[in-house]
Amino acid sequence: MSVLLFHTTVAPFVQQAARALHEASLLDHFYSTLVDDPKSAWQGAAKRTASLFGRDLATALRRRAVTEIPAEYVTGLPLRELLRLSAGFIDRSGRLTDLAWAWAEPGFDRAVARRLHSKLSAVYGYEYSSLATFQAARQRGLRVFYDLPAPEPAYVRRLLNQEIARFAELETPYHRHTEKREQERLERRRAEWNCADVLVTASRFTRESYAAAGLDVSRAHILPYGAPPCCAPELTLDKPNNAAPLQLLWAGTFSIRKGAHYLLDAWKKAGLGKHARLLIHGANALPASLMASLPEGIVFGGSIPRERLFDAYRSADLLVFPTLCDGFGLVATEAWSQGLPVLSTLNAGAAELLRDRENGLLVPAADSEALADALNWCLDNRPALHSMRTTALATASTWQWAHYRQALAKLVSEKLDTPKP
Repeated sequence: MSVLLFHTTVAPFVQQAARALHEASLLDHFYSTLVDDPKSAWQGAAKRTASLFGRDLATALRRRAVTEIPAEYVTGLPLRELLRLSAGFIDRSGRLTDLAWAWAEPGFDRAVARRLHSKLSAVYGYEYSSLATFQAARQRGLRVFYDLPAPEPAYVRRLLNQEIARFAELETPYHRHTEKREQERLERRRAEWNCADVLVTASRFTRESYAAAGLDVSRAHILPYGAPPCCAPELTLDKPNNAAPLQLLWAGTFSIRKGAHYLLDAWKKAGLGKHARLLIHGANALPASLMASLPEGIVFGGSIPRERLFDAYRSADLLVFPTLCDGFGLVATEAWSQGLPVLSTLNAGAAELLRDRENGLLVPAADSEALADALNWCLDNRPALHSMRTTALATASTWQWAHYRQALAKLVSEKLDTPKP
């Protein structure tokens, strides 16, 4: 039995799925788009050229390194992704980048479909970039596994529209641009859904979002993402410096969907800048109008490599993750693995692992008052917050990536051993 796995990125959850199949001797090949290859002549030339213009392409490419499976199982199909990235360099509104993405994803999908062969037993793909491959796989009688990291797209769109109805300043030309194309893109995802024999989600929250849309989720299996290896306790359990400002961390895109505008509102209402610091590592996707008068104590540190991000987890007092909608939220398990408590909402899949006032704080989504109250509690209860670090490490240790891989390999093996209906 052999499975072809493909995704346009080399995100940690994708690499862990590939490793799960490889460890079970099920992986035929992994296809992606742009993959870091230190031996590549063209990538070396591109790095040198980028440095002439003050751009650090080497660091950006390192984020696209495949580290979990042997290189001979990996093939990159980079052309369309390079054009999408090029669009991003000159695009200010995001619309050109979105059009390039909508062109690149199906193109990658068609390229993978052409690489199916007679020795395969199944294909394992992800939303929006899988339709042609799934259709070709079904024609060959192959089993089709469909992985859904994010909640149901119409649910996400309704949520964003509700936010814009509440806060008109959140509406941007990019939102209007994607709104016009949403139905066409939804139909593509529905067609992928209909091709699948087995559905995989990372949380009950994600699965229920599809059920609420009227879709049959009887084929859906919940496999929570795992945590990275835990750091040594002595790296994160030192005695806290309660005299210093409370150190809060944000990891990932600073956007509407992640609840960033509610955090800014809570920060201003509570005057948190007088007693706390918020370091944001990730791209800023909020409208410029909201960023014009950034409150005291908030600093943007940009996107950084994962090893530096893990250092930031260990240095902070709390990860702030007030998402409005997240299929899982890998930043939560990453933070716990480094002994960092997490503030989040019930609208994150990872919240199923969050125990309020034990390994973090749980607040309602879209509620700046509750968010401000929770952050003020942290200011007033520094010793209790610090004591959560031990429980955070314990949370991460109970469900590691190794557990996820074992569960995924077991699911795939069982489905391949079962005759197709």
